[in-house]
Amino acid sequence: MENSKNNRKKIIYLANPYGFSKQQKEGPLQEIVSALRDMDLEVWEPFERNNQIDMSEDRAAHVVGQADMSDVRDSDGIFAIVNGTPPDEGVMVELGMAIAWGKKVFLFRDDFRRCTDSAAYPLNLMLFTGFGYDDWSDSYYTSVDEISSPDKALAKWAAG
Repeated sequence: MENSKNNRKKIIYLANPYGFSKQQKEGPLQEIVSALRDMDLEVWEPFERNNQIDMSEDRAAHVVGQADMSDVRDSDGIFAIVNGTPPDEGVMVELGMAIAWGKKVFLFRDDFRRCTDSAAYPLNLMLFTGFGYDDWSDSYYTSVDEISSPDKALAKWAAG
């Protein structure tokens, strides 16, 4: 599947906290990366992309933050894992940047706990500012199997 504008795969930035845990990195993270790649998307997973940085250096955190910000800016869209109460603060910053830059946004939450005061949204309402009023649930995923659903926004975006 090629992006007809410039003849390349669409790039999806995978905002996630899973790279901090060996178990999550080898399990759930790989499942999500595989599901996205199966949709013929180029996946920019920040822990994979920044693994060459020596974290013992004083400037490492700054270098990683700048690299992640550049990747969010240069991607076509963001797929953000928003588990937790509250979700990971780094993921929230990346998501905020993506919304501000007008990127296509997709949210993944298989955490059954609610993290909001709103009856309409399962998370802080600001996370849904990247969506239309009636269609946010088309870009909200609650299982890995749902990621490739042809009726949901990600599959439509990836195909077109």
